[in-house]
Amino acid sequence: MTEMMLDIRNLKVSIPTDRGMLNAVRGVDLQIAKGETLCLVGESGCGKSLTATSIMGLLPRYAKVTSDRFEMAGQDLGTKTDAKLAKLRGRDVAMIFQDPTSALNPTLTIGRQLTEGVMRHEKLSRSEADARAIEMLDRVGIANPAARLTQYPHGFSGGQRQRIMIASALMGRPGLLIADEPTTALDVTIQAQILTLLGELQADLGLSLLLITHDLGVVAAIADTVAVMYAGRIAERASAVELFAAPRHPYTKGLLAAIPVPGVTRRGSELPAIPGRVPGLIGTMQGCAFRDRCSIAGPECVHDPVPLVSIGKGHSVECVKAAEVPA
Repeated sequence: MTEMMLDIRNLKVSIPTDRGMLNAVRGVDLQIAKGETLCLVGESGCGKSLTATSIMGLLPRYAKVTSDRFEMAGQDLGTKTDAKLAKLRGRDVAMIFQDPTSALNPTLTIGRQLTEGVMRHEKLSRSEADARAIEMLDRVGIANPAARLTQYPHGFSGGQRQRIMIASALMGRPGLLIADEPTTALDVTIQAQILTLLGELQADLGLSLLLITHDLGVVAAIADTVAVMYAGRIAERASAVELFAAPRHPYTKGLLAAIPVPGVTRRGSELPAIPGRVPGLIGTMQGCAFRDRCSIAGPECVHDPVPLVSIGKGHSVECVKAAEVPA
């Protein structure tokens, strides 16, 4: 039996606004096995980052978070008390944030920011914590790491700051690493280096990785399993090979159709685009959230609940017309 690092069922996140309740995450199931890389993909505004932030327990107090099951590393976190989550953050689960410039404190040295968590969780001495920080900086490719501990974030390039963020996340040797768009602000060469680094670290340390991105090129390079998110729901889940070879949700097919294919897409030609935009999530929503943008939508797409159709082993689609989508 596969050991699960993360098992979440029916996760919901609602945020009160002046216009009503924003139901940003509307019943998400996420399972990540030990050592697996799951990529969570979708357009901006689909609820990917809120899902990750809720796993870390970092949402504001006014956000309402519920779930039927919330287990991490075999521990039931259904109560999600602040004290319980604080003990897990950095030790069992850690997160690489999207923008290292804003995530790193400009007034504190890199060494201080790397060591603060492990000194609190593991009661390490200053010298022991510094030694681990030097080890982690060396592992992520920061040259002369001992001397860099006393420097401040502004003394590093964007790619180096992202590597420092990865080192910081790994300081507590977590079992689950959440990476929220870790390559968005980097150029293509640095993106490739960061993805290679994440793959190497995962193999060396046995990490489970939840990678949030809208870049399907990144997904193809690193994912074992892909969950396509739309309007706060998982529209399709499959292995990366299966998803790219035979997507069965109209939204997934639209995302893949918008990617230029070397040797096939004519230079200067207009890429296909999905019409419309992600619907507003204030209030209740009936039926399939994608139906107003879908070319094969019919009257049956209005009915609740939208069925979860099994296409094959590990491949499921939330679409009443999945059988009509050509593989």
